[in-house]
Amino acid sequence: MSLTLMKGSEAVAEAAIRAGARFFFGYPITPQTEIPEYMSARLPEVGGCFLQA
Repeated sequence: MSLTLMKGSEAVAEAAIRAGARFFFGYPITPQTEIPEYMSARLPEVGGCFLQA
């Protein structure tokens, strides 16, 4: 059994996806960069869309 550690920003993004979020519109700037990065990779896996503004 492997343990995967998740950063706080990734946990917030994953929680949004699990709650039903399927779209994310954002601009990757510090300190928020980790959320758009995670969402851009994860949303297509669940039929969602990421749009960089």
